[in-house]
Amino acid sequence: MGKSLFFTSLLFLSFATSFSIDSNVSSCPIDLGYVQTFPWDKSTCLDANGTQCCQTLTSLFGIGIAQHLKRTSVFQLPNPLAASACVSGFRNKLAALSILPSVVDSCMHNSTQFVSNTSNCAGIITTRDWIEKAGAATALDADCKGDVTGVKCRPCIEAGYNVFSKLLSPDPNATKCFDFTALYAIGVINNFGPMDPGAAACILGLPLELDDSALEKPKKNLSSKTLLRLVFGFLGAFFGVLLAFTLIILYRKWAEKNEGNAQHRRFVSSFKASVLPNSGAKWFRLSELERATNGFSEKNLIGQGANGVVYRGTLADGTLVAVKQIMDLGSKGDAEFSNEVETISKIRHRNLLSLRGCCVTSDVAKGRRRYLVYDFMSNGSLGDHLFNQVIGQQLSWPQRKNIILDVARGLDYLHYGVKPSIYHRDIKATNILLDSEMKAKVADFGLAKQSLEGQSHLTTRVAGTHGYMAPEYALYGQLTEKTDVYSFGIMILEIMSGRKVLDTSYLLITDWARKLARTGNVEEILDESIRGKGAKGVMERFVGVGILCAHVMVAFRPKIAEALKMLEGDIDIPKLPDRPMPVGHESLRSSLGSSAGASKSKN
Repeated sequence: MGKSLFFTSLLFLSFATSFSIDSNVSSCPIDLGYVQTFPWDKSTCLDANGTQCCQTLTSLFGIGIAQHLKRTSVFQLPNPLAASACVSGFRNKLAALSILPSVVDSCMHNSTQFVSNTSNCAGIITTRDWIEKAGAATALDADCKGDVTGVKCRPCIEAGYNVFSKLLSPDPNATKCFDFTALYAIGVINNFGPMDPGAAACILGLPLELDDSALEKPKKNLSSKTLLRLVFGFLGAFFGVLLAFTLIILYRKWAEKNEGNAQHRRFVSSFKASVLPNSGAKWFRLSELERATNGFSEKNLIGQGANGVVYRGTLADGTLVAVKQIMDLGSKGDAEFSNEVETISKIRHRNLLSLRGCCVTSDVAKGRRRYLVYDFMSNGSLGDHLFNQVIGQQLSWPQRKNIILDVARGLDYLHYGVKPSIYHRDIKATNILLDSEMKAKVADFGLAKQSLEGQSHLTTRVAGTHGYMAPEYALYGQLTEKTDVYSFGIMILEIMSGRKVLDTSYLLITDWARKLARTGNVEEILDESIRGKGAKGVMERFVGVGILCAHVMVAFRPKIAEALKMLEGDIDIPKLPDRPMPVGHESLRSSLGSSAGASKSKN
C-alpha cells in the first residue's frame, strides 16, 4: 500500500444524491473549507514547476472524498457535473492560498477521473459492496483503526497491501482498488477520520507543515552570578567528560584493531577451509597477481567503484584477466566476498561472468587484502558505452537489442536455471560487461541472494543502487524475483533512450517514457542514433517491455521468463496499466534523490 496510498488515478464510485455545502460551488457534494485550514505543507505547490505538488494535491483532495465516503457510504462522485464543480471549487480555494490555477489544472485536468464507474474496482460502489468483496473484517480493522502516527503507520500500510492483493485477485486490471483501500481505511476504519493530520499523513501520504510555535519554550532571565556558575560548571563537566571519552575511544580503537586483525585471520582460515574447497575457484597467491598487474600499477587500472578497484592483468600463461580488489575490509565486506565466490562458482552460463579464482591475505606487512579474478572483458561495461562518450563507442540498434536479450537470458538462468533461485539485487548498466564480440555478461554478484524456494523474502538489510531498486524492496525489504525484473526494466529504458535513470530535470525515466508512450510518441524515447535504424514495431516492443518491467506495482511486472518471450515476440505485451503515484511519498523521494546526480546522456 505504501506511505502514499492516494494516487492520481483516483476514480470514485456512484453517489445518488447531490448536496450544496460549499457556498462557492453549489453542485459539489464536498465541503472544501478544510483546504484553507488543514495544516498541509504548501511549499511544493508554490513553485509552478513543483514535481511533488500533484501528489500533495491529490492527497489533499482525498480528504474531502474520504469525508464524503464517511458521510454517505459511497466511494465516488455521482456525475461529471459534480466532479467538475468540486475540482473548480478546489482550484478556487487553492488560489486564495497563492497556488496558481495552472498547477491545479496540470494535476487534475480530467475531472471525470473522480466520477463513478463500476469497472474501477471489482464492481464496488458502496461500503456494502466493499464488505461483500473484501470481507466484513480485514487487516485494516486491526492495524488502521487507532493512532497511525510514527512506527504505528507501517502496520497500517502493510495491511492495505494485503487487502489490495485480495481485491486484485479476481480483477487484475482493477488498479483503482489501491485508492479505495486508502479511502476505506481513513474514511471508515480509522477512529480519528480524514481530518486528523496524523491519519492523513500516514494513509493518504499528505505532507504536513511544521508548527514552529510548538517548539517555542518560555524564557527566563538569569542573573550574571548564576550564569557564571552555570558556565564554569558546564565547562568543568564538559572537559572531564571529554577526557574520559578520549581515553575510552583510544582504548576501543586499540582493542578493535587487535580484534579486527584476529577476526580477519580467522576469516582467511575459515575461507580456505570451508568456502574455497566447495567453490572450485583457483587459489591465487598475492605475488602472482602482483606480477600479472605489474604491481597493481595505475596504467593497468580499468575501473573503480564504491566497493573496489579493478586492474587489467596478464597471467603467466598469457591469459588476460580482470583483478578486482575489494576495498571494504569489514565483516560486511567479508560476507559479500564469500557470497560472490560461492554464488559465481555454482553457475555457468554464457551470459554470466565466470570467476577464475580469488586471493585472501592477512599479511602483517602488506595489510589485509581480498581479490577476485575474472575473465577479462575487452569492451568494458555497458555503462561506458551508454554514458561515457570518451571511453565508449556509440551502440548500434542490433547491439542494443542483443545486449538486452543477453541480460534477460542471464537473469532467466539465475531465476530458473539453478535451485534455489538466485536474485542478483544490483542489475544496472555498470554491472553488465561486454566481451570482444559485444556479447553481454551479468557481473558483480557480491549482493546476490538465494531464494527460499521461490517464496517472498523479507530482509532488514536492503542492498543495491538507488534508482534501480524496486519500490517494495527499497521501502520494505520485500525481495522476490521481480525485484531484478524492475532493475532490468530500468536498464532497458536506459539502453533504448541513452538516458540515465534520472535525467537533468530529475524526472524518473519510467515516468518520462510512460508519458511519451501513452501519447503515442514512442519514437521520442529512442536515442537519436538509432531512430529509423530498425523495425519500428520491434523497437516499440522493447520499450513497452521496459516500461512494464519497471512498473511500480509488483503484480503488473512479468517474470523474467515472460519478459524474455515478449522481447523475442513469442507472446504479446499486455496493455500497459496505469502507473499510480510512487509508493511511499517520503522514503521513495529520498531514495530517488540519492541518485539525483544522474543526467541525460545521448551518444
